[in-house]
Amino acid sequence: MAIHYEVRFSNHPDDAKHYGTEKIRREFLVETLMVPGEIHLVYSLNDRFIVGGAVPFKEKLELTSIEPLKSKYFCDRRELGIINVGGDGIIHVDGEKYSLAYKEALYVGAGSEKIAFLSVNDARPARLYFNSAPAHHPYPTRRITLKDAEVVELGSLEQSNARKINKLLVNSVVDTCQLQMGMTELRPGSVWNTMPPHTHDRRMEAYFYFEVPEGQAICHFMGDPAETRHVWMKNEQAVISPPWSIHSAAGTSNYNFIWGMAGENMDYGDMDTIQPDELR
Repeated sequence: MAIHYEVRFSNHPDDAKHYGTEKIRREFLVETLMVPGEIHLVYSLNDRFIVGGAVPFKEKLELTSIEPLKSKYFCDRRELGIINVGGDGIIHVDGEKYSLAYKEALYVGAGSEKIAFLSVNDARPARLYFNSAPAHHPYPTRRITLKDAEVVELGSLEQSNARKINKLLVNSVVDTCQLQMGMTELRPGSVWNTMPPHTHDRRMEAYFYFEVPEGQAICHFMGDPAETRHVWMKNEQAVISPPWSIHSAAGTSNYNFIWGMAGENMDYGDMDTIQPDELR
């Protein structure tokens, strides 16, 4: 079993305006997350947020601490949110087993010690996307299904952004310290997400795009609203969005994505909206 990780530093918005394509991709794009038999993660110094992926295959994968955390266990001082985008999986947390089907989520509270991932069927392994943030209080581990989610329908087909937002790990559904996660599903014929875009200096965010059809792509928009940048992305890749950056995207087909965020407050609606005709 292997855990692969890298550390990404924070970026000043004035510096980011001078980044070329390769620099933007190196700083913000997470290209490799889902590899059979491995755990991959990126530790961002934006709110010390972790983006990760695990594909348990033929054997159990244990989520252990990494050197930058300086902790005995991964969740010593952290909370963890997991959403399954593959086959049925089982999450072991300190001797308890939690079944996790497609598009179901699991919240793991701070102080949890032994965490491991397992696929029910190696012919269709679980594909576990996860986020983690520092936590000040140990809340109980809890499984969240789509039936438990707070659901919001937004947009319209006329504006190419009809979408369903499933709020899975938010404070109206489950107790967390600062981590929030959910999943947005674009309707057929719609390609725009998070439009109009927004920023929130109080929180950073990460997006994970999945179910992007083969041969299609996502164009993720980021940067200062008055000087935007873009990142072309493939299926099952993630992007880190600093607090000063917008986060929006359009695909060459409809798709799904998981959003995760952490920071100053738990108010999902706390955002500074930028209208489309104000973008540059």
